[in-house]
Amino acid sequence: MQSNNTNAKSKSNLLIYQKYLELIYYTNDILKKYPKSERFSLVKEIKNTLYGGLRLLMYAIKVYNKQEKIKYLNEFYITINLLKVHIRLSYKHKYITMQNYELWNNLITNICNLYKY
Repeated sequence: MQSNNTNAKSKSNLLIYQKYLELIYYTNDILKKYPKSERFSLVKEIKNTLYGGLRLLMYAIKVYNKQEKIKYLNEFYITINLLKVHIRLSYKHKYITMQNYELWNNLITNICNLYKY
């Protein structure tokens, strides 16, 4: 029984990691369309937040101590929420379309729904 539970967690970890990579690819494609004036401010902040989230996710996947895992996941969710703020700000300033906003937000929501600790 323990083996099945471990396999399920491994598949879940792999799936969330793959979904997060999809988010990174999509985000990098979108950020290329931002005006040059934002490349060193909002774009840099979005990338820092995005890659910081990847780092936290990797720590959460690799750590075996449940309390540490929860700590990393809490930090990961804070990072994800910060990314959502950046996306709303991007839409407000018309750097992205409503369609981009919805797709980007859906990618993040799907990631949040995948990981239960």
